[in-house]
Amino acid sequence: MKLLRTIRLDASDTFIFPAAADPGEWAVPGAFMFFGADPAALAGKERSAFRGGFLGIGSLAWSTLVQIVEATPDDRAAAVELLSQRLFDRLGAPDLVAARKAAEEEFDFAASLCNHPADTLIAMHRSDEDGAIREIFRTLRPRRGPKPLRAFAFLETDGEDEPGEIVELASLARADSKCGDPG
Repeated sequence: MKLLRTIRLDASDTFIFPAAADPGEWAVPGAFMFFGADPAALAGKERSAFRGGFLGIGSLAWSTLVQIVEATPDDRAAAVELLSQRLFDRLGAPDLVAARKAAEEEFDFAASLCNHPADTLIAMHRSDEDGAIREIFRTLRPRRGPKPLRAFAFLETDGEDEPGEIVELASLARADSKCGDPG
């Protein structure tokens, strides 16, 4: 079986959401967190969470991306129990039976998104359309073949016949700053 876990590729979640989920938390889409809210009235970080956040169930915080991972039935049962407890303790579920039913439904939905290979990343866009919340999911998969070079990696080549170009960045910066100087 496969489930969703939060993943953080950079620090941006800590800036754009009210609270960022810890990497590796079990995750669900989490639209229920906006039940009764007016999406048009959301602003700032709350609006960011509404528009593109997956809910980490341990922290009840947000993640832009989730990763499909292999899980055991025990993992799922523990995650459902944790979300049930959060729904009861923090979100006002009337009792643990109702909370567990809601948690099961949320994990069933999350599992339905996992029909891709493990390690696939999923992003979401959530919107309000005439009072109904709509979620669109997209998958991000690693490219096949050799991994691309990083932006500042260097590749050594042999046998280049053309002369290399020498660029002195410091000189360019000094010349550029003088261009704007009227004196």
